This record gives sequence, C-alpha cells and structure tokens, in this order.
Amino acid sequence: MTWIIVAVALGVAGLAVLAVAGAKVLAAARGLSRELSDAHARISPAGARLHGQIGMNKAGEG
Repeated sequence: MTWIIVAVALGVAGLAVLAVAGAKVLAAARGLSRELSDAHARISPAGARLHGQIGMNKAGEG
C-alpha cells in the first residue's frame, strides 16, 4: 500500500513539473508573438514604400 502512495505522489510531482514547464513555454510564446507583431508594425511602412517605388519603376519602364 505504501508503494502505491509513493507512486501516485511521484506521478503528481511529475505532472506538476510538466505543468510549470508548459506555463513557461506559453509565456515565452506570448512574448515572441508580441515581438513579432511589433516588428511587423515597424517594417510594414517601409515595405509599403518599397512596393510603391517598385510600382513606379515598372510603370516608367513600359
């Protein structure tokens, strides 16, 4: 009977460790998502200007 209690306790402890690791991964993924959206917001205006310049160059060639 003691071995069953020890096995259950170790199982619960293992699940707790996995839960903490999962929470850290989710927090890191949220941070990465935030950084990506910030980078996209900074890059978008320059990309739009570049596409505008490419369009003007192509129009002048034809």
